[in-house]
Amino acid sequence: MIPAKKEWLRSEGDQWDVVTSVGYTALAVAAARAIVTSRPNPPARDVYAESFVRASGEPYLISLIDGHRGSSEAAGPGWPEFISLQMQFFDTFFDTACVRGLRQVVIMAAGLDARAFRLAWPAGTQLFEVDQADVLDFKSRVLDARGAAPTAERHEVRVDLRDDWVAALIASGFDPTLPTAWLVEGLLMYLPGAAHDALLERINENSARGSELATHVFWPADDFVGMFDTLSENNDPFAQIKVTDLFYDDPRVNLVDWFSAQGWHVSSVTAGEISAQYGRPLLGISKQLDRAATTPRFVHAVR
Repeated sequence: MIPAKKEWLRSEGDQWDVVTSVGYTALAVAAARAIVTSRPNPPARDVYAESFVRASGEPYLISLIDGHRGSSEAAGPGWPEFISLQMQFFDTFFDTACVRGLRQVVIMAAGLDARAFRLAWPAGTQLFEVDQADVLDFKSRVLDARGAAPTAERHEVRVDLRDDWVAALIASGFDPTLPTAWLVEGLLMYLPGAAHDALLERINENSARGSELATHVFWPADDFVGMFDTLSENNDPFAQIKVTDLFYDDPRVNLVDWFSAQGWHVSSVTAGEISAQYGRPLLGISKQLDRAATTPRFVHAVR
């Protein structure tokens, strides 16, 4: 991977759009989702992901999609397979939360997440997308151009998560007395330790009994960096940025232990364990996916 551009390096209060800094990582993940969606019989589909990438005009990611259209892991397994597994896991989380009766959903750092449009939400579902204004504005422009209509009551909450996002969320109609399905996907590693811990505290404080949380944890940071280094060899949407320069590796609480101490029932599995459950094994395919299958942990917590 090439070095991160100077203007992308992290600083206090830094901002981004979909082609710079942390925003670019959302675009790169969208490219991986688009590649998987274009393949025959994908396990999970995001029909909007390609539109985001093409609207951005980012040449490398567009060429990556074009080079793998309709392929069946043509260049060997790598990031698209891992992202596909992640997409299926979190889609399933929402499906089961809705079956259990939850009708309030919060997607933190929503980025280019299109679940408000591509999942079948029960009637009455209130879905809140929290992210910086530039990112949400870009997403809305692309979806409007496609004539996409949300399948839930969608609320855009334009706020930086380092600011008072709870006040912004409540002002948008969020009710902390109702059980909530929280998704924290692709976020925690981009937060300084203090902001990471504060985010967990705010979620806990605003989660009524029956609330559920899904996230993934890449920690310790050294293991996470190693995972990116090995996965970069195949189908790499992050090749134009040294993504690990965007992470914070300062001390933070152990998420699983912390939520358990607050009275949540917490389960944690590796990507390899999930892939075995889905009948799509990652382990044993390549050294790159072996690392990805054993490094991160996917977390589900119920209050």
